Amino acid sequence: MVSPEEFYGMLNGMGVGFYTGVPDSLLKQFCAYVTDVAPRENHIIAANEGCAVGLAAGYHIATGGIPLVYMQNSGLGNATNPLLSLADELVYRIPMVLLIGWRGEPGVHDEPQHAKQGRATCTLLEAMGIPYEVVSGDVEECTDALDRCRRHLETNGSPFAIVVRKGTFSEYVPVKKREETPYPLVREEAISEVVATMPDALFVSTTGMASRELYELREARGEGHDRDFLTVGSMGHASQIALGMALSLPGTDIVCIDGDGAALMHMGGMSTIASQSPRNLCHVVINNGVHDSVGGQPTVSREVDLEGVARSLGYRTAVTVRTPEEIRDALTGSERPAFVQIMVRRGHRKDLGRPATTPEENKRALMGRIREDSQ
Repeated sequence: MVSPEEFYGMLNGMGVGFYTGVPDSLLKQFCAYVTDVAPRENHIIAANEGCAVGLAAGYHIATGGIPLVYMQNSGLGNATNPLLSLADELVYRIPMVLLIGWRGEPGVHDEPQHAKQGRATCTLLEAMGIPYEVVSGDVEECTDALDRCRRHLETNGSPFAIVVRKGTFSEYVPVKKREETPYPLVREEAISEVVATMPDALFVSTTGMASRELYELREARGEGHDRDFLTVGSMGHASQIALGMALSLPGTDIVCIDGDGAALMHMGGMSTIASQSPRNLCHVVINNGVHDSVGGQPTVSREVDLEGVARSLGYRTAVTVRTPEEIRDALTGSERPAFVQIMVRRGHRKDLGRPATTPEENKRALMGRIREDSQ
């Protein structure tokens, strides 16, 4: 394995001076190290990967320096537009290092939402004309890959990708400890309160831990899973899935269980919810201040007034709650569309399982429930 410190040193040695991106589980050791050692102004955790490419471009334009953009390979979708229409050699020719975690690598066990993206990752880079190297835990391999990257940046001046296999980075224990606000609930407890308060609703849960916790909650309650759409991929889009359902099922309560990082990733979707103003949609954002499922890197959600944003966009109700009683009051006594931000502590159970059904089975069960209820 390569130590994050050693890899960071290699990057600094080739002139990288700015780091930005969206955290990924395969890169979490490296991201934690960058958070500890990089100057605050030279490391920005972006709202989404496209924003990160824009930030990187701005850094290069202002300084002439080399930026690095880190992401999970699923984030290539968000980054494709600025990579091709901004950074490409046929447009502005902006040099940057792309550090991409290879989820769903063929032959490596992973979750179903990563299967297609894993197979397409290298092909997609080739189609975009972005040269790349694949690295694992071999130091010499990483050195050679970064040497080729450096030469490309010097001679061509356009993006170069380093595709990182699972297990590349060794363990790193963060030095900087983030202060935790002593909210009474963790996310799983908050989800339990929401489900108990709205037992007849249909739920759309966001990517990551929230969907896994909702699945296990149903198991613990002896309930089926046919009221839930578990958004295992497509981070940031759960609220729009919920909106599409709410507009199509006006007589059914729809609850979106969102996360702070996901809500920030595509915040523009909130304006569409407000403008469409469905009277049956509750948008619940569970705010723990971190990207919990990819290493606990911080989001800016504790510095942003999400309640105020929702109110200004036109949600009929926008509130922030902390306790079980406040959750119940907000969900039962609010005009819709309602924005309910639940402040919770970060963290999750170490024994948290994963859904035993496939995404398609999940979808079919929910659609079957909808058909049954409409008869």
